Amino acid sequence: MALEIGAVFPTCEIGSDPAAIRDYAQAAEALGYSHLITYDHVLGAEHAGREPKLMGPYTEGDAFHEPMVLYGFLAACTKKLQLATGVLILPQRQTALVAKQAAELALLSEGRFILGVGSGWNWVEYEALNEDYASRGARLSEQVEVLRELWSKPLVDFEGDHHRIARANLLPRPTAEIPIWFGGFSEPAIRRAARLGDGFLFGLSSPPMQRLCETLNEALAQNGRAEGFAIDAITHFSAGRDGWRSQAETWSGLGATHFSVNSMDTAASLLGNQPVGFKGVEDHIRGLEDFIETVRDIG
Repeated sequence: MALEIGAVFPTCEIGSDPAAIRDYAQAAEALGYSHLITYDHVLGAEHAGREPKLMGPYTEGDAFHEPMVLYGFLAACTKKLQLATGVLILPQRQTALVAKQAAELALLSEGRFILGVGSGWNWVEYEALNEDYASRGARLSEQVEVLRELWSKPLVDFEGDHHRIARANLLPRPTAEIPIWFGGFSEPAIRRAARLGDGFLFGLSSPPMQRLCETLNEALAQNGRAEGFAIDAITHFSAGRDGWRSQAETWSGLGATHFSVNSMDTAASLLGNQPVGFKGVEDHIRGLEDFIETVRDIG
């Protein structure tokens, strides 16, 4: 089966014109893309003078559209395109509120929403949102359990290490299961996904990520969960046509079900990629055309 082809929404570079945002998503859908991925940061933070240091690629100068609100808008602008968070930093958000937002998106998009989740790296953002950074991994696992309870049960009575829900519910509930994909760059993230997730999003397609995918496949087999598990890898546009095809073929051989492209220059150099110099939404749309024409038949 051919890979499902996706695109990273150029959140840092597309600007704030609703028409440009609509045009990008509708172009992706018209070209045959299966899904859109959007990154998440509530706040940007200045890196200088921090202890501990901030090690992630984004700063106070990078703009991020809020994923859940963005997808509410794009759900009305598209008909078939799946809308995936890649990834929502779940432990810095209130779990019941995310459950409510995700359920609403699933309903408004008629089942096209994928909740991708991860633990993040920006402790300043956690602090500003009044959530604990140190316990984020443990809370993430419990959050997934709480989400699924709220989405599926008419009344929830839950008490865990980090949550208490006393005979309460969520209405309207989604009419079908919302897929939960995990993302990350470490073995703990891989093993958490193999236990709890419906898919995994590799933010890069590099050889280290390919080795992590082999670890994921082993963990899925150990948990008896390989069947139906989604695997997406993101390549950068600067890899070029030969690079895209080579990487897509490699990932298909690793069992990937999806393959996506990121055309943003934002943070490209820090992640080992070359800038491509796109200046506006028209450039990003032309990039979508080139990419899907090159890889649509692989798998």
